Amino acid sequence: MLEPLYSASEMRAAEERYPGYPGSAGELMERAGAAVAQEVLRTYPGARRVAVVCGGGANGGDGRIAARILRESGLEVVETDDPGGGGADVVIDALFGTGFRGPPRDEAAAAIGRINATGAPVVSVDIPSGVDATTGEVAGAAVEADVTVTFHGRKVGLVVAPGRFHSGRVVVAGIGLEPAPTALVRGMPALLDRIPRRGARDSKFSAGSLLVVGGAPGTTSAAVLAATGALRADAGYVTLAVPAAALPVAETLALEPVKRGFEWASATEALQADVARSSAIALGPGLGRSDEARALVRALLERADLPAVVDADALFGLARVDRSAPTVLTPHAGELARLLGVEPAWVSAHRLEAAAEAAERFAAVVLLKGPDTIVCAPEGRVIVCDTGPPSLATAGTGDVLTGVVGAFLAKGVDVVDAAAAAAIAHGLAARSLPHQAGLIASDVAAALPGVLDR
Repeated sequence: MLEPLYSASEMRAAEERYPGYPGSAGELMERAGAAVAQEVLRTYPGARRVAVVCGGGANGGDGRIAARILRESGLEVVETDDPGGGGADVVIDALFGTGFRGPPRDEAAAAIGRINATGAPVVSVDIPSGVDATTGEVAGAAVEADVTVTFHGRKVGLVVAPGRFHSGRVVVAGIGLEPAPTALVRGMPALLDRIPRRGARDSKFSAGSLLVVGGAPGTTSAAVLAATGALRADAGYVTLAVPAAALPVAETLALEPVKRGFEWASATEALQADVARSSAIALGPGLGRSDEARALVRALLERADLPAVVDADALFGLARVDRSAPTVLTPHAGELARLLGVEPAWVSAHRLEAAAEAAERFAAVVLLKGPDTIVCAPEGRVIVCDTGPPSLATAGTGDVLTGVVGAFLAKGVDVVDAAAAAAIAHGLAARSLPHQAGLIASDVAAALPGVLDR
């Protein structure tokens, strides 16, 4: 269900547990170099000339072993810091390994620039040079790899952006190390097995009863998408509460949810019966950012002793609310930046740090959306969920995700598992569609049952 993601220190500890280490380090290096050479031969069978750019550490040693094996295989191999000067068919990047942090020095940055400028396919050894293996951060120049051959297990920096964008296709090569627990893990599709399916004894309420609050005039469809996503994620009963002025639109767009219109002045009281009938609440899609909307969000979070997912407009101006029930915040980078009072570019460059800071500040599980969706709990538990394809970058898909999180919370699933499983199901639903161009949010909602059935 969960794949280990190794930091630099965790990888070093795994190596130190190898029998006979450090005397046996040469065995590990030999296997690593052989794995790189084999991948070059397998992926680029037509290559005749290979340029290898080696650093001075163990990563460079792996590269030199790969160079030797490729020569023995009949290829012309040159070790150089200027791979563009010899018309190489493939470039092997063996400058920096998992211990690298911060920006590369000028000479190394220039070598990275030359690697990227060759136009030839690049195979990186363990991690693209310039990427922080522990965080995925990129502080300066970094290699743009087509393939990364990583050893023993995926590194955090190969999965978390921006490092993931430099890694290309990742190949994990075993080198004889034993598995070990890691602080960060990657969520796998098997995590969906933790979502209960409806049984013969279930009623529509015991299968998960969710209250969705949002949908102000002009953005009513956002709340409709969240409610639809919840039902398609197997919630048994969904109440869709929208401002009274938006009720006719909600009635037209949404067939299955129970609809409720409210007046802002009496909204909290008007929704009390719906709260009592629900096992979770979803706040925010299309709710608007008025003072009345913010007051309603705070009142529901303070008074409703139910698991809650908070998204979109409900995140605007959100303050920490001390509540005993589980809470999930689902921001994208821009929304999280606003919550933390920083620039969106900072969040995008420091995604793990940003998610952890928000989880601690708001005492909530944070689901930071993106191609490497990060689920981070206040106590530090982190699951990275990267099933989502680029096609999800379209309006409304986040609203569907909110509904899925709400449905899983309504079923009584552990809060971190619910958030991670929702991100995985959401991504798999998008991937399962026969079209990626032109994908729209309602397509994703419609594909959810097929994913959960499988």
